[in-house]
Order: sequence, then structure tokens, then C-alpha cells
Amino acid sequence: MWNETKTELGKPASLTAVLMMAIFTFVFLGAEYLYVDMVSLLAKPSEAINAQNYILGVSAAGFFVYPFLDRLIKKTYRIIFLFIVVMTSVVCIFVIQQCVSYFTTLIFGIILFLLLGIFSGKVYDMAACAIGENNCLARLVGISYALGILIQFINNNLINAELAEAIVLSAFLSILALLFMRAERARRKPVASQENEREKMVVSPARVTGRLTTGIFLALLVALMACIFSTLDNAVTLEHAAGTDIGQWPRLLLAASGLTAGFLFDLKNRKYMPIIMYCIMLMSVMCVVFPKFGIPFLGGLFIFYLSSGFFVVFFTASFMELSRYMRIPALWAGMGRTANNISAVLITNFSIALLVSDDRFATVISALVLFMAVSVVMFVYINRRNNVIKNTLADKSINKSRGEYSQKFAESFSLTQREHEVFERLISTEESVQEMADALYMSRRTLQRYIASIYEKTGTKSRLGLYRLYVDYVAEPQIYE
Repeated sequence: MWNETKTELGKPASLTAVLMMAIFTFVFLGAEYLYVDMVSLLAKPSEAINAQNYILGVSAAGFFVYPFLDRLIKKTYRIIFLFIVVMTSVVCIFVIQQCVSYFTTLIFGIILFLLLGIFSGKVYDMAACAIGENNCLARLVGISYALGILIQFINNNLINAELAEAIVLSAFLSILALLFMRAERARRKPVASQENEREKMVVSPARVTGRLTTGIFLALLVALMACIFSTLDNAVTLEHAAGTDIGQWPRLLLAASGLTAGFLFDLKNRKYMPIIMYCIMLMSVMCVVFPKFGIPFLGGLFIFYLSSGFFVVFFTASFMELSRYMRIPALWAGMGRTANNISAVLITNFSIALLVSDDRFATVISALVLFMAVSVVMFVYINRRNNVIKNTLADKSINKSRGEYSQKFAESFSLTQREHEVFERLISTEESVQEMADALYMSRRTLQRYIASIYEKTGTKSRLGLYRLYVDYVAEPQIYE
């Protein structure tokens, strides 16, 4: 794919990532189920749907807050911040379980899902960092999703009391926090940091813009697909409200589809992942139209649950894969779930109106328009994704040879090993002094001393001057020998 590195499926860091994503899937879905269940006891069905939209929207807001908190909070204080977030979340879960009043449940639900949105950003950011350049990325995502759904299936069949449900969710949230701390400690170790550090390469502004555009088209694609899957989900909700006993068996279909999707998507290093998802999406569009022509609901339900697992694995794996090559990886790693939630909130009222309407023509036209929009965006995304892959491989080749010149440059100007490490970050990244200090595990003042020494040895006065000197050295190294 974007590398030729073979990574084992059973690597400890990868297993930690799988557990983090699986537990988060269970906690988020379980908390949503508990919240909606409690709100339904206190409000009308229309108010319950709006309350659900509120928490999905606020979880998206929490996700966008995470990258700023990740940069703002120093590493030494992250454990304390994590403890506060976990304890606040636990309090919110137990208040929601008490079912005091609609307003109280709503407010604490909003707080809870704001914090779970922050958790979402951290889970997928740390998972993407732990998995790294792994040819089994989609499989790991599929396994984690299937595991999370299976935990929820077991929990729903064994736990019937709301208090017990709150205790279980709080326990799993605490386990997730422990996994965070373990992953955070692993990132602080210099060796592990070098193995898992996201790729830093000298790339042109055009390359950066191209990757950003690819990310935007992927987000748009997920949002459009989410319109289809959200409509089908609302159809299931309406059938459930009408008295149709769906039962718990569809959860097993979700787990099976997620697991199958992971293994299919990883074929040829995820080369065919968008095409496979496009075919699955086509079946889902047909499911939206079928009920209007008298086709049994259960047939469409079967296809919906089988395709939903594919969709979740697709948007999760796609954004985790892309995040390694974006300027702010923490923002992009979990963007798939956020794009899905935002789309679900925006489309709810329209999709419900479409489902309860008897107008076949409006349903068919809406489905066709949405299908055409997805087709166009998918075509553009596939082309841009292929360009990013090709350009990244080219950049790797260039940077590999540049690394050899970097070593020669350090020897020519008598840079120490530590100064050489600082020099490489100065010329190959756009990191601030504080970001470089954090990455190299040294204080800001120590880093500034190294930078001053590098400038003195090379006869330069600025980072730009140092870069220009290095470019001249690469062009004619013999002049400096």
C-alpha cells in the first residue's frame, strides 16, 4: 500500500489498539442505548429522537475538541486529565440511569457524549499510532468492531437492570482508561516512539494540499453514504416502534459483517476497498426503495445489518490510513465516526418523512440522486487516493536518499548524534520548538542549546538558512568536503 513493511497481526501494540477500539465501540453504543432508553421513559417519541440527535451532534463537537486538548495539555498532566474525564463520565452515566427528569437526563447526556467524543478522538488517534504501517489495518479494525458488538450482544442478553448496565459501562470505561495509560507510557519510550512515530517527510505544498483535498472528499463520501445507512437505521427504529420484534440476532450479523469486511478490504493492501464498499452501498440503496414496492421488511433488514458492518470498517480504516500523512493526524484518525454522526443528525427529519410517506416517486428519485452523488464523489476520491499513494511512494524514495545526505552533512559539519537528530527535524518538519522538544524527549531550553550549536557549526542564523545550506549541500556535496 503506502509502504512495503510487513507487520504482524499479533503485535502487542496492535492488540492494545484492537482492545481500545472494541471497548470504545461497546461503551459508546451501550451509553447511547441507556440514554435513549431513559429518555424514552420521560418524553414523547419525537422528543426522544431529538434528544438522540443532540448527543450525536455534541459527540462530534467533542471529537473536534480533542486535537486542541492534545496539543494544549502537557504530557505530564494527561493522566490527571484522563482521570477527571473518566470520573465525570461515570457520574453522568449513573445520573442518566436514575432517570430523574427529562431535562436532567438531557443535560448529563450532553456532558457524557461530549466527553465520549473526546474519547473517540483519543481512541482512534492512539490506535492509528499503535498500529502504524500495518498491512492488516482493516482486519484489526474489523476484529475490534466485531468484538465490541459481541460484548454488547452478551451484555444485552445478560444484563436487564439499568443500575447493572451503568456499573458495567463504568467498569469498561475504566478499563479503557487503563489501556490509554499503557499506550501513553509506550509512546514515551524512545524506542517505541521511533517504531511508531508517524512518518515525517519533506513534501511540497502541492502534496500537502492534495492530501487535504483527499481527506475532504473522503469525509464527504462518508457523509453521503451515512445518509443511506441512517435512513435504513431510522426504518428499523420505526418498525421497532410499530411493534415489530427485531430481537438481538441482528447484532451477530453486524459482528460477522465487520469481521468479513476487514479481511476483504485488506486484499492487495486495501487496493480494492473503495470498490467493494461501493458495491455494498448499491445494495443498501436498493433496500431503501424495496419496502415501497411491497418487498418484506425482514429481507431489507438482513441486507442492512450485513452492509452496516462493512460501512463502519470502511470509514474507520480509511481515515486511520490517511491520518498518518496529514498535518494534524489526531484530527483525521477518527473523522469517519464524526462524519457519520453529523450526517445522521442532519438527515434524520428528512429520512423519517421519506419513510412514512406513501410517495414512491419521491423515494425513488431521492435514492437515485443520492446514489449518483455517491458515485461521483467515490470516483473523485479513488483517483485522488491513488495519486496520494503514488506521490507518497515517490516521496519515500526521495527522502531515503536524502537521509543518506543528511548523515554526510552531519559528518561534514561535525554534528553530534543528538544534534543530527535535531537537525533532521529542523529541515524535514514544520514543528514548533516545543513540539520538537516533546518529540525528542528533552526540555525546550536544552533543544534551543542544540539549535544554537547547529547554527554556529554551520554558519547559519535561521531555520530557513539552515535548510538552504542543506539543499546546496545535496546539490554539490563535494564543495563542502
